[in-house]
Amino acid sequence: MKIHAREVIGLVLIVVGIGFEKQWWTIPREWSPWKPLHIADPITPVTQWKLQRLEDDSEACLAAIRTAPEGAVEYTPLAPYTPVEGCALDNVVRIQRTGVSFNRSFVASCPLAVAWVLYERHRLQPLARDVFGQPVVSVEHYGSFACRNIYHRANARRSEHATAEALDIAAFQLDDGQRIEVLHDWEGDADKSRFLHEAQETACGLFGTVLGPEYNAAHANHFHLGMRGVSVCR
Repeated sequence: MKIHAREVIGLVLIVVGIGFEKQWWTIPREWSPWKPLHIADPITPVTQWKLQRLEDDSEACLAAIRTAPEGAVEYTPLAPYTPVEGCALDNVVRIQRTGVSFNRSFVASCPLAVAWVLYERHRLQPLARDVFGQPVVSVEHYGSFACRNIYHRANARRSEHATAEALDIAAFQLDDGQRIEVLHDWEGDADKSRFLHEAQETACGLFGTVLGPEYNAAHANHFHLGMRGVSVCR
């Protein structure tokens, strides 16, 4: 009896379907598109897709933040409001601190807050320990919300900052007090330069848009970490 390839594929799909239904095997949570996002889970190619799903689901987004270890994130959920005419904010939180302190608290879209905590835990701190043997303890930023267009041009589209979906990072401070600035250290001391280059590179694929000093002069002094787009890394 001759068996056609389509019949074999059909049988395989049936067996796979039954296997998942009977729980003969399971997809790890971090790889399952249908499982909620957890801060402690390893980052996979599915993670960014899970982050995008949180854009229109504030309850799921806050649930994701609550999976962080106790005390790892100090934040305040905010009701929808319009701080500046033409720039309404929805699904946002105010971040006081995470595993690091900040030069000031900031309002961020909830998915941006989750992305930052994931980045800090899985990318930034392991990198700091690898390069310097110590963690980052504080981060200086230039802000997240600004009701403006891209490059402040009247005819340009709205910036990610107009919806608090981006954070501009200017500097990092290590546990021993060393300060690492994007403006002065991008091409400076070897270790600091390596750290900054890899800090930007490892943010790509987690945040939707990552821009740095090599993008243009406007970003010479900071990293732009935004949620729009998919793996825009410049």
